[in-house]
Amino acid sequence: MTGDLLFITHQTERYSYLQSVEIALSGGCRKIQLRIKDATPEEVEAAGRRALVLCNHYRAELYIDDHVDVCKHLQATGVHLGKSDMSPGKARQYLGKGFIIGGTANTFDDIRSLHAQGVDYIGLGPFRFTRTKKKLSPVIGAEGYRDIMERCKAADIRLPVIAIGGITRMDIPELMKTGIAGIALSSAILSADNPIEETRLIIQQLDSL
Repeated sequence: MTGDLLFITHQTERYSYLQSVEIALSGGCRKIQLRIKDATPEEVEAAGRRALVLCNHYRAELYIDDHVDVCKHLQATGVHLGKSDMSPGKARQYLGKGFIIGGTANTFDDIRSLHAQGVDYIGLGPFRFTRTKKKLSPVIGAEGYRDIMERCKAADIRLPVIAIGGITRMDIPELMKTGIAGIALSSAILSADNPIEETRLIIQQLDSL
Protein backbone atom coordinates (compact mmCIF):
# COMPACT_ATOMS: atom_id res chain seq x y z
CA MET A 1 0.00 0.00 0.00
CA THR A 2 2.39 2.66 -1.25
CA GLY A 3 1.88 5.95 -3.10
CA ASP A 4 -1.83 5.31 -2.98
CA LEU A 5 -5.19 6.72 -2.04
CA LEU A 6 -7.23 4.70 0.45
CA PHE A 7 -10.87 5.78 0.52
CA ILE A 8 -12.75 5.28 3.78
CA THR A 9 -16.51 4.95 3.41
CA HIS A 10 -18.70 7.53 5.06
CA GLN A 11 -22.42 8.26 5.04
CA THR A 12 -23.50 11.86 4.50
CA GLU A 13 -26.76 13.68 3.85
CA ARG A 14 -26.05 13.27 0.14
CA TYR A 15 -24.55 9.79 -0.09
CA SER A 16 -24.98 6.36 1.47
CA TYR A 17 -22.01 4.16 2.39
CA LEU A 18 -22.33 2.17 -0.83
CA GLN A 19 -22.79 5.29 -2.94
CA SER A 20 -19.56 6.59 -1.43
CA VAL A 21 -17.82 3.37 -2.51
CA GLU A 22 -19.02 3.79 -6.08
CA ILE A 23 -18.00 7.45 -6.15
CA ALA A 24 -14.42 6.65 -5.12
CA LEU A 25 -14.18 3.75 -7.55
CA SER A 26 -15.59 5.83 -10.41
CA GLY A 27 -12.93 8.44 -9.71
CA GLY A 28 -10.14 5.88 -10.02
CA CYS A 29 -9.50 4.89 -6.40
CA ARG A 30 -8.57 1.22 -6.15
CA LYS A 31 -8.36 0.77 -2.38
CA ILE A 32 -11.55 0.98 -0.34
CA GLN A 33 -11.97 0.57 3.41
CA LEU A 34 -15.53 -0.28 4.40
CA ARG A 35 -16.03 1.54 7.68
CA ILE A 36 -19.54 1.52 9.15
CA LYS A 37 -19.42 2.52 12.79
CA ASP A 38 -22.10 1.35 15.25
CA ALA A 39 -23.36 -1.33 12.84
CA THR A 40 -23.86 -5.00 13.65
CA PRO A 41 -21.56 -7.60 12.06
CA GLU A 42 -24.54 -8.73 9.97
CA GLU A 43 -25.10 -5.21 8.68
CA VAL A 44 -21.40 -4.80 7.87
CA GLU A 45 -21.32 -8.12 6.05
CA ALA A 46 -24.42 -7.28 4.02
CA ALA A 47 -22.90 -3.95 2.96
CA GLY A 48 -19.55 -5.66 2.43
CA ARG A 49 -21.02 -8.13 -0.04
CA ARG A 50 -22.40 -5.30 -2.14
CA ALA A 51 -19.17 -3.31 -1.82
CA LEU A 52 -17.19 -6.37 -2.92
CA VAL A 53 -19.24 -6.66 -6.10
CA LEU A 54 -18.39 -3.05 -6.91
CA CYS A 55 -14.71 -3.50 -6.05
CA ASN A 56 -14.44 -6.65 -8.16
CA HIS A 57 -16.00 -4.81 -11.10
CA TYR A 58 -13.35 -2.10 -10.84
CA ARG A 59 -10.57 -4.55 -9.90
CA ALA A 60 -10.14 -2.75 -6.61
CA GLU A 61 -9.13 -3.95 -3.15
CA LEU A 62 -11.64 -4.03 -0.28
CA TYR A 63 -10.56 -3.69 3.33
CA ILE A 64 -13.01 -4.23 6.20
CA ASP A 65 -12.74 -1.95 9.22
CA ASP A 66 -12.76 -3.73 12.60
CA HIS A 67 -14.64 -6.91 11.65
CA VAL A 68 -12.17 -9.78 11.19
CA ASP A 69 -14.93 -12.37 10.78
CA VAL A 70 -16.54 -10.36 7.98
CA CYS A 71 -13.18 -9.99 6.24
CA LYS A 72 -12.70 -13.76 6.23
CA HIS A 73 -16.27 -14.59 5.22
CA LEU A 74 -16.13 -12.20 2.28
CA GLN A 75 -12.54 -13.06 1.35
CA ALA A 76 -11.81 -9.34 1.28
CA THR A 77 -8.28 -8.08 0.68
CA GLY A 78 -7.72 -7.35 4.34
CA VAL A 79 -8.86 -5.85 7.61
CA HIS A 80 -8.04 -2.62 9.43
CA LEU A 81 -7.87 -2.86 13.22
CA GLY A 82 -8.35 0.01 15.64
CA LYS A 83 -6.89 0.12 19.12
CA SER A 84 -9.99 -1.43 20.71
CA ASP A 85 -10.35 -4.20 18.12
CA MET A 86 -8.90 -7.71 17.98
CA SER A 87 -5.10 -7.71 18.31
CA PRO A 88 -3.15 -8.08 15.06
CA GLY A 89 -1.58 -11.30 16.34
CA LYS A 90 -4.94 -12.93 16.97
CA ALA A 91 -6.24 -11.62 13.67
CA ARG A 92 -3.29 -13.21 11.86
CA GLN A 93 -3.92 -16.53 13.58
CA TYR A 94 -7.56 -16.41 12.53
CA LEU A 95 -7.04 -15.13 8.98
CA GLY A 96 -3.79 -16.82 8.03
CA LYS A 97 -1.27 -15.36 5.60
CA GLY A 98 -3.58 -14.57 2.71
CA PHE A 99 -4.95 -11.30 4.09
CA ILE A 100 -3.48 -7.84 4.68
CA ILE A 101 -3.75 -6.51 8.23
CA GLY A 102 -3.50 -2.81 9.03
CA GLY A 103 -3.44 -1.09 12.39
CA THR A 104 -4.28 2.36 13.75
CA ALA A 105 -1.48 4.42 15.31
CA ASN A 106 -1.32 7.89 16.85
CA THR A 107 2.32 7.88 18.00
CA PHE A 108 5.69 6.33 17.18
CA ASP A 109 5.30 3.99 20.16
CA ASP A 110 2.03 2.75 18.63
CA ILE A 111 3.85 2.03 15.38
CA ARG A 112 6.65 0.19 17.16
CA SER A 113 4.08 -1.98 18.98
CA LEU A 114 2.12 -2.73 15.81
CA HIS A 115 5.31 -3.54 13.95
CA ALA A 116 6.19 -6.10 16.63
CA GLN A 117 2.70 -7.60 16.22
CA GLY A 118 3.21 -8.14 12.51
CA VAL A 119 0.86 -5.67 10.80
CA ASP A 120 1.31 -5.02 7.08
CA TYR A 121 0.67 -1.27 7.14
CA ILE A 122 -0.11 1.59 9.53
CA GLY A 123 -2.89 4.17 9.47
CA LEU A 124 -1.34 7.13 11.31
CA GLY A 125 -3.37 10.12 12.41
CA PRO A 126 -5.13 12.35 12.81
CA PHE A 127 -3.42 14.93 10.64
CA ARG A 128 -5.92 17.54 11.85
CA PHE A 129 -9.36 17.67 13.46
CA THR A 130 -12.03 15.58 11.74
CA ARG A 131 -15.70 15.00 12.54
CA THR A 132 -15.76 11.52 10.97
CA LYS A 133 -14.02 9.98 13.99
CA LYS A 134 -15.23 9.83 17.58
CA LYS A 135 -12.76 10.02 20.49
CA LEU A 136 -10.19 11.83 18.38
CA SER A 137 -6.55 11.58 19.45
CA PRO A 138 -4.28 14.66 19.51
CA VAL A 139 -3.59 15.97 16.02
CA ILE A 140 -0.16 15.24 14.53
CA GLY A 141 0.37 17.87 11.82
CA ALA A 142 2.99 17.74 9.06
CA GLU A 143 5.93 18.22 11.43
CA GLY A 144 4.64 15.39 13.59
CA TYR A 145 4.54 13.05 10.61
CA ARG A 146 8.05 14.06 9.61
CA ASP A 147 9.36 13.37 13.13
CA ILE A 148 7.61 10.01 13.40
CA MET A 149 8.81 8.88 9.98
CA GLU A 150 12.39 9.83 10.88
CA ARG A 151 12.09 7.77 14.07
CA CYS A 152 10.74 4.83 12.06
CA LYS A 153 13.72 5.05 9.73
CA ALA A 154 16.15 5.17 12.66
CA ALA A 155 14.45 2.11 14.20
CA ASP A 156 14.53 0.26 10.84
CA ILE A 157 10.73 0.05 10.76
CA ARG A 158 9.83 -0.04 7.08
CA LEU A 159 6.07 -0.48 7.23
CA PRO A 160 3.99 1.59 4.81
CA VAL A 161 2.43 4.47 6.76
CA ILE A 162 -0.83 5.98 5.54
CA ALA A 163 -1.75 9.47 6.80
CA ILE A 164 -5.35 9.95 7.86
CA GLY A 165 -7.60 12.53 9.47
CA GLY A 166 -8.89 15.81 8.02
CA ILE A 167 -6.57 15.78 4.99
CA THR A 168 -7.47 17.83 1.91
CA ARG A 169 -6.01 17.85 -1.60
CA MET A 170 -4.00 20.97 -0.72
CA ASP A 171 -2.21 19.09 2.07
CA ILE A 172 -0.97 16.22 -0.08
CA PRO A 173 2.32 17.66 -1.47
CA GLU A 174 3.62 18.61 1.97
CA LEU A 175 2.48 15.36 3.57
CA MET A 176 4.07 13.15 0.92
CA LYS A 177 7.42 14.85 1.58
CA THR A 178 7.40 13.48 5.15
CA GLY A 179 8.08 9.91 4.03
CA ILE A 180 4.57 8.48 4.28
CA ALA A 181 3.42 5.89 1.75
CA GLY A 182 -0.02 7.30 0.99
CA ILE A 183 -3.12 9.01 2.31
CA ALA A 184 -6.60 8.01 3.44
CA LEU A 185 -9.53 10.29 2.66
CA SER A 186 -13.25 10.42 3.21
CA SER A 187 -14.83 13.86 3.79
CA ALA A 188 -12.43 15.66 1.43
CA ILE A 189 -13.94 13.67 -1.42
CA LEU A 190 -17.57 13.45 -0.38
CA SER A 191 -17.88 17.15 0.50
CA ALA A 192 -16.61 18.26 -2.91
CA ASP A 193 -19.05 19.69 -5.45
CA ASN A 194 -18.04 16.91 -7.85
CA PRO A 195 -16.64 14.06 -5.72
CA ILE A 196 -15.78 11.82 -8.67
CA GLU A 197 -13.71 14.59 -10.29
CA GLU A 198 -12.13 15.41 -6.91
CA THR A 199 -11.04 11.77 -6.60
CA ARG A 200 -9.49 11.93 -10.08
CA LEU A 201 -7.62 15.13 -9.23
CA ILE A 202 -6.27 13.64 -5.99
CA ILE A 203 -5.02 10.52 -7.78
CA GLN A 204 -3.41 12.62 -10.51
CA GLN A 205 -1.70 14.66 -7.83
CA LEU A 206 -0.40 11.55 -6.03
CA ASP A 207 0.85 10.11 -9.35
CA SER A 208 2.76 13.31 -10.10
CA LEU A 209 4.66 13.43 -6.78
